[in-house]
Amino acid sequence: MEWSDDGTIIGVRRHGESAVILEVMTRLHGRHLGLVRGGRSARQQPVLQPGNAVAVTWRARLEDQLGEYRVELLASHAARLMAQPVALYGLATVAALLRLLPERDPHPALHEGLGVLVEHLDEPTLAPALLIRFELAMLSELGFGLSLDRCAVTGAREMLSHVSPKSGRAVSRAAAGPWLDRLLPLPAFLSEGQGMAAPSVADILAGFALTGFFLRRDVFGPRGLAEPPEREKLLDLARKNP
Repeated sequence: MEWSDDGTIIGVRRHGESAVILEVMTRLHGRHLGLVRGGRSARQQPVLQPGNAVAVTWRARLEDQLGEYRVELLASHAARLMAQPVALYGLATVAALLRLLPERDPHPALHEGLGVLVEHLDEPTLAPALLIRFELAMLSELGFGLSLDRCAVTGAREMLSHVSPKSGRAVSRAAAGPWLDRLLPLPAFLSEGQGMAAPSVADILAGFALTGFFLRRDVFGPRGLAEPPEREKLLDLARKNP
């Protein structure tokens, strides 16, 4: 068995004296693990870092074996990401979310979204909103997507201000009145799309609260899992942002 693919490294762990097990989110083969012999060498270590974009060739005798990776660096992001706390916590949070996916299950949209996210993960003004959008994409890929493009009550596409915690559908400001205490705020940057002004701290916190509610209820809770601790650290950073 052999294939080649592009991907982003999301995890590395030691194996034996000199090898590592590399976890890569690939374009066509999903989240995939493989052994890299000599992965702890001085030559390999700078390449095998979370966040780096790589080309991998995977080989195994049988399809269900761990197999071995041969790795070529395409773009080095790790050093840049390590300099920003939001990038470190963001990458760890995203990696934890991706591990909810079945191994070797292709999710090309998430692979593409991860690539865009890594490009901007060290930019404090952009990263939080991109992380929230990635969490929305994760919910969709896991079968719990939210419908934020029109009001569940009136069908209107304008002035969307809240989300029903029951249905995951948007509600307009006009229709939300009687149920305000039961609805989740929908920040404008999620309802109005790209091109608007940078979201405020309040909008970012509302966005994380929105995705966090559905992740806890539909994803983490049923699996008996807690939220990644790095996600709470992201929220702390957002709260401290001027």
